[in-house]
Amino acid sequence: MISIETLATFFGWCTVINLAFIVLAFLFFGAFHEFAGGVQSKIFGTTREEAKASFSHVFLQYRIAFVVFNLAPYIALKIMS
Repeated sequence: MISIETLATFFGWCTVINLAFIVLAFLFFGAFHEFAGGVQSKIFGTTREEAKASFSHVFLQYRIAFVVFNLAPYIALKIMS
């Protein structure tokens, strides 16, 4: 059986990796939002504004999933140990 400390370490590293991805994606989209919107609009055949809005929506969902599946279990395991 896996110990609480091992699980806490696992979720801690998951949190660090996903937080780094969120920060990098936020910085990339913040700096290159016109470029990213143009590329997405060409790939998916939508307007630039729709592509930017869909990226923002997906990014919001990713942040919520990050909190629910990485941060909350990590905090709960730290409280338990």
